[in-house]
Amino acid sequence: MAEATMTVKGRITVPREIRNRLGLKSGDKVAFTMLSDGTVVVRPKTRRLADLVGSLTRLGQPSVPVEEMDPFKR
Repeated sequence: MAEATMTVKGRITVPREIRNRLGLKSGDKVAFTMLSDGTVVVRPKTRRLADLVGSLTRLGQPSVPVEEMDPFKR
């Protein structure tokens, strides 16, 4: 569990552990979603394309070229 204290101006510092886990960097935006049970979900709003590199690969799985993914290819 991580905690933060809100300032008089309504600002908080996201704890380092949470920033690291979410991959947040200075200038990134976050989205807050309030669920019906009162739970607040915080998620990164901005993602850079470079952050997604390798996210769809699995160790030991062969890569597939984009050209081979075309469902209309004959």
